[in-house]
Amino acid sequence: MTEAALRRRSRGGGGAARRAERTAVSFETAKFIERNIPNFEVLTEEALDLIEYNAETILEEIGVNFLDNPVALQRWQEAGADVKGERVRIPRGLAKKLCETAPSSYTQYARNSDRNVVIGGKNLVLAPVYGPPFVRDISGGRRYATMDDFKNFVKLGYMSKWLHHSGGTVCEPTDIAVNKRHLDMLHAHMTLSDKPFMGSVTEPSRARDSVQMCEILFGKEFVRQHTVMTSLININSPMTFDDVMMGALEVYAKANQACIISPFIVGGAMAPVSVAGTLTQVFAEVLAGIAYSQLCRVGAPVIMGAFVTSIDMNSGAPTFGTPEASHITYGAGQLARRLSLPYRSAGSFCGSKLPDAQAAYETANSLNMGLLAGVNFMLHSCGWLEGGLVSSFEKFVMDADQLGALHHFAAGVQLDENAQAMDAIREVGPGGHYLGCAHTQANFKSAFWKSDLLDYKPFETWQDEGACDTIALAGQRVEKMLKDYKQPPIDIAVLEALDAFVVRKKEAAPESFM
Repeated sequence: MTEAALRRRSRGGGGAARRAERTAVSFETAKFIERNIPNFEVLTEEALDLIEYNAETILEEIGVNFLDNPVALQRWQEAGADVKGERVRIPRGLAKKLCETAPSSYTQYARNSDRNVVIGGKNLVLAPVYGPPFVRDISGGRRYATMDDFKNFVKLGYMSKWLHHSGGTVCEPTDIAVNKRHLDMLHAHMTLSDKPFMGSVTEPSRARDSVQMCEILFGKEFVRQHTVMTSLININSPMTFDDVMMGALEVYAKANQACIISPFIVGGAMAPVSVAGTLTQVFAEVLAGIAYSQLCRVGAPVIMGAFVTSIDMNSGAPTFGTPEASHITYGAGQLARRLSLPYRSAGSFCGSKLPDAQAAYETANSLNMGLLAGVNFMLHSCGWLEGGLVSSFEKFVMDADQLGALHHFAAGVQLDENAQAMDAIREVGPGGHYLGCAHTQANFKSAFWKSDLLDYKPFETWQDEGACDTIALAGQRVEKMLKDYKQPPIDIAVLEALDAFVVRKKEAAPESFM
């Protein structure tokens, strides 16, 4: 039975079906954010001109490295770049000209079409944490992540109202062989959720596996014509493009699948300590990376990325939620808009070891910065802990709850007749109160954003109920969400084909944990 048939069937059945629907666990996913607020800009046009000029000077005079990739070097040479060894020097104006063929926005299709997302323009798509090898929860503490942990994060992401995207490596399942875990991770995203997801980038062959699994899930022709994955391609800053990431980019670009071209910057270590210097290097790197995607396939969908943090010059540890990171994130947003490209940055960044006050302060700074910077795709929007080393279950639901505040703030100030509330002001008059007036009664259910997690009860009630702090409340919510989880329907034939593909691929090679 197809997914569409299952949906049609669920709408039938008379009274019994309607009673079952009323008693079933239900949840909704909010549509991706469509901003009705202005972007916050920190750079003047003169500053942007200077940064762009300096970035093109880097490409022309210093160049970038394309390591162990003779095909890439040949492509650049044919495009007019000066190639000596593995160093590519790009004439002024060439990279920017190549970037012009990348689309300003694109749709990423989900297997549930109600959850398709449009990336670009004034939109913001929120995706969870990506990449940590460790997980943390109240019961188990900090430990290496497993596939069971991974599946639970996918389930939480599916159940989280304010998340639009299932993400990619929400944690690194270390109990599965390195050369095979991408198959299990993709299978989990495809079957435990029906939101959009990311593909594997850790080896070009794994990117090809990702495309082939999507062809099973969506159909070959559909994948040929539509973008069904958005995947992360990191640049090895400073100014180095390795064969693994570029190999994955080549696979995805040729298949019309989207890539985030993103420098990985720790200011003071992989880029200059100054904001302007870092922005200049970031722009040079993304110009080269996006241009190369267009050499692989004209019109391939891409996102300009900027992952930037500063460094504690005493300990060498990365820092988050800092003013310098905000300046760079805002400035990079302006540069992305100069290229008319979607922009990826920000997230629930923090350096704290626990989901505590430090984590909350730094995360709030980072999330709000991303909203105001004009970010279109926010990876790491929930669950990030300990500088990205840990995916935290409790912080996942804490952050995911706060993403609702971003939705409401981004909606802007409504000015229709209902929002003007003149009838309410007339009804109440001087010295009255609004609790019982008609306007309040008509609007109270939707007037204010309400947290599904935080506690606003009176002290006595809170104390009687166990005096739970936010971490304890988050632990309870994790437990309830996983208990309430219901797997979305999937075509049985598709599921069997995915299962068979994973088994066949796993059997074809010995396990490697390196």
